Amino acid sequence: MEDRKLLKVLGNKDVIALAFGAMIGWGWVVTAGLWITEAGSMGAILAFLIGGLLVIFVGLTYAELASALPLAGGELFYSYAAMGRVASFITTWAIVLGYVSVVAFEAVALPTVFEYLIPSYSMGYMYTIAGWDVNFTWVAVGVIGSILIACINYRGIKLTSVIMSILTLIIVIAGILLVTGSSLAGNVENMKPLFENGQAGIMIVLIMTPFMFVGFNVIPQAAEEINLPRKRIGQLLIFSVVLAITWYVAIIIGVSLILTPSEMSNSSLVTADAMAKAFGGSRMMGNILVLGGIGGILSSWIGFYVGGSRAIYALAKAGMLPKSLGELHPKYKTPHKAILLIAVLTTLAPLLGRPALVWLVDAGGLALVVAWLMVALSFVILRKKRPEMRRPYRLRGGTTIGWIATVMSFGICVLYMPGMPSALIWPYEWIIIFVWILLGFVLYRVSMSKYGIEKSDEHMKKEIKRILEEG
Repeated sequence: MEDRKLLKVLGNKDVIALAFGAMIGWGWVVTAGLWITEAGSMGAILAFLIGGLLVIFVGLTYAELASALPLAGGELFYSYAAMGRVASFITTWAIVLGYVSVVAFEAVALPTVFEYLIPSYSMGYMYTIAGWDVNFTWVAVGVIGSILIACINYRGIKLTSVIMSILTLIIVIAGILLVTGSSLAGNVENMKPLFENGQAGIMIVLIMTPFMFVGFNVIPQAAEEINLPRKRIGQLLIFSVVLAITWYVAIIIGVSLILTPSEMSNSSLVTADAMAKAFGGSRMMGNILVLGGIGGILSSWIGFYVGGSRAIYALAKAGMLPKSLGELHPKYKTPHKAILLIAVLTTLAPLLGRPALVWLVDAGGLALVVAWLMVALSFVILRKKRPEMRRPYRLRGGTTIGWIATVMSFGICVLYMPGMPSALIWPYEWIIIFVWILLGFVLYRVSMSKYGIEKSDEHMKKEIKRILEEG
């Protein structure tokens, strides 16, 4: 017999740990130096404030929709109710690429961090890609880590939430130590130049921010597993976004206070070196920061397995992907086949080497902003189309916030396009985008031909009606 329900077990702390842990991840450790060298200390802060403002407006639209339609695969249902089946597939497939990109990013980031802890562990030359030598032991660390994280997610949301809470605490402790140490031992002169490369520098960092902030929308993906009042879901979503903005700005300030531009350019892991210098050159303190970074890798990794697998699960239940991906494990109540699919797509990412970190950030970032644009539009349309719908977390001002989120999302999308200083890199990043579009087109056509358009629409309408009646 087909399974019926995901387990409803997540409370306040679980939800915050899931979203915040997913948002802060590992990017702050491995790319903070890149942000500062590209845009300057204040330029990087400005880019993150602009990106954070976008995420707040988009997050507000999510908060209202998630409280109104708390269904696994949230974006699928918001965009279906507003714009129909094809738009809902495009929105959710874009979100899945964003999530899969983060999962793959972490599989590449894990062996990168090991180079700080064990500098000579990478050996066994295999080949060179984009000027970077790929070694066997380096790849093995990423692959083994990927398999372990897939197993954790396979075993259930409760185990996942406990581990996420522990990892998030480790990250926060490491970050507080860095900011406190740099505030005491740092020098404001080190923050110069405040701006680097003008507007181009800010735009280059700005297009990275969606990837760094993604994670708040893991909450809508796991909505059916949250055991809280609907209004609380929206409140926690916005709270997690504000926490993440504060975190990234504090990290940029901390690093730029303690390290000079020349020290950053000569560092392989800027944040860890900043921690070490802040505490008198202590290698041990640098290692503590790296352990916090590993916690970030694992928390983000786990969080996006949750988000990605639930989005795939929802697509499959609607007949837009192969139906087997919509099955729940009889014991663990997890979408185990969707989890295995993500594992297959991402476990081999370390074979692309360290250059893949930037490719995944940029390509995944574009996919995420496209999805946010569609969600913001869905918010506007549903306010007009279904004004009677119960909205436990209702925004004031009518559709104003939705329109601001739509315009800002579109503006950020433009920055990824050819001709812009921050355009996606050809061919690597565009190949990721085009292959994903082609894969989605094929899977959608094949799945719909087997399942049927009428049956798909019937499922979607039934689920929306069920949740509205429960409200």
